[in-house]
Amino acid sequence: KVDEDVYYVGSRHWDRPIFDELLELPKGTSYNSYLISGSQKTALIDSVDPCKKHELLRNLDVLNVKNIDYIIANHAEQDHSGSIPAVLERYPQAKVVTNEKCKSLLIDLLDINEDRFMIINDNDTLSLGDKTLQFVFTPWVHWPETMSVYLVEKKMLFTCDFFGSHIATSKIFGPKDEKLVYEGAKRYYAEIMMPFRKNIQKNIQKVEELNPSMILPGHGVVYKNPQFIIDAYKKWISDNVDNEALIIYISMHGSTKELVDYLSDALIEQGVYARPYNIAQSSLGEIAMDLVDAATVIFASPFVLAGVHPKIITTAYLANALRPKTKFAGIIGSFGWGGKGVEHIKNNLTNLSVELFEPVYIKGKPKPEDFKKITDLAKQIADKHKEIGILG
Repeated sequence: KVDEDVYYVGSRHWDRPIFDELLELPKGTSYNSYLISGSQKTALIDSVDPCKKHELLRNLDVLNVKNIDYIIANHAEQDHSGSIPAVLERYPQAKVVTNEKCKSLLIDLLDINEDRFMIINDNDTLSLGDKTLQFVFTPWVHWPETMSVYLVEKKMLFTCDFFGSHIATSKIFGPKDEKLVYEGAKRYYAEIMMPFRKNIQKNIQKVEELNPSMILPGHGVVYKNPQFIIDAYKKWISDNVDNEALIIYISMHGSTKELVDYLSDALIEQGVYARPYNIAQSSLGEIAMDLVDAATVIFASPFVLAGVHPKIITTAYLANALRPKTKFAGIIGSFGWGGKGVEHIKNNLTNLSVELFEPVYIKGKPKPEDFKKITDLAKQIADKHKEIGILG
């Protein structure tokens, strides 16, 4: 029971290790589905991943739900919509209520018959008798059809992926463990929402205008204090960056690591927070989280077959796809006989509005003059951080 006549009927996936065959899930995840009982009609807000449809149906049985009139589809992605066919089979009178774009995707993805839909527009309302649902379109958070549902009388906002977090927990209300909730939400934002930062800036205004009493996302915890997650998002989507330099590196025979260690120390001496990540051992999710706020990112790699290491290219490609608000970027490393590694990295950063420092690539083991170049790079980074007002 979330509130009077509002129930959580979703599922926790405690041991799911990976999402979209890409994103690690160190805390598992949940698929949040909510049941709203009105005096005349009953609505189900989203469903669950099809692998957990039996749990959704069991939860409805526990509540002795005899009738569902409306299945609200906020988003067509299968972790939220995948069990809609099973619910329609159980409740044949139910209508899938969604927007035109989402309807088209649901037909393509789940083969739902067109006559099972009820189409709504932005700001339309739907009466459940003593309760009213208002539909709030939030496009590109993070698909083009995404929307939220506002339970007017209780000021509860059901946001699907917006404000979500990949956390499986029996503590449905957050943030009881504030650090766990914040980091889970930030990781979710970094991996899924960050490419749509500008869209979120527009959509979060709609959320603030509604002034919800509670935010109920499609993954993770329910926010009884919505300002907690709204304030976090406003920081992440702002243009402000922190006095941090991420150094994403890999080293095969130690030369590149010597440069990284020297750069880290030189940055610290200059007053810049340095965060090296050995991509051979680090989680892409952790790197994505730090990309949310870092002012500078440095890619450090040896050459392999006349190009940079494939794992560095993968990370550069990921950063390019995530489009962080990073302001500055650099490339350092070591080579043996030559190649075009610098160009390979640059070509994978075309989406980033960054100022590139002069690359520092050395031949073989670092020599005193090479360390001098690294010292100069550290000073350039510090000077740029001072220029934008994040380093005193």
